[in-house]
Amino acid sequence: MPTGVAMRDVREQLFQAAERVLLRAGPSALTSRAVTTEAGCAKGVLHRHFADFDAFLAELVRDRVARLDQQSAALRDAAGTGTVAGHLADALTTLFESVAVGLVSLVISRDELRARLRETTPTGLPLLTEATAMIASYLAAERDRGRIAADADIDALAPTVIGAGHLLFADREAAPPDAAAVRKMVTTVIADVVREP
Repeated sequence: MPTGVAMRDVREQLFQAAERVLLRAGPSALTSRAVTTEAGCAKGVLHRHFADFDAFLAELVRDRVARLDQQSAALRDAAGTGTVAGHLADALTTLFESVAVGLVSLVISRDELRARLRETTPTGLPLLTEATAMIASYLAAERDRGRIAADADIDALAPTVIGAGHLLFADREAAPPDAAAVRKMVTTVIADVVREP
């Protein structure tokens, strides 16, 4: 690799390279060499910015978790408009059509990575835990508007929506589910609690 060429926003370039490798070849192909090759830089660049490869991966996951904040705020703001099923289906598609499915697989497969992520996500599975909180927050906002039953168990419903959504998108070999399939799943999961006209 050429040396002496300045890279702008090295961290983000390395994160994007890791995502491309993850999407193309899966978690088992994600190595420091694969990331730096994809980013077009020397392997030492990654190690100058991160203590080791698991530290890099932990920061990648944390960065992607932080991006959920914006999606969560937009989803909450949409409460009371459109349909609950439509908003949930769109949120799941946005979440799982990204690199999230690959990141979840990565977290599951790497013990050291999970251990490091426990510092910020002490329970549950990082990324899915925060996505579940996003869905729960939205459902609570809809419940406040009377569009979800007052007695709905949001603490059970939110992880059910996330789990079912993850299963729809988890097959790396098949094409992602179409919008109709996602909406059908969501509609089925929330059927007993929706109070829309």
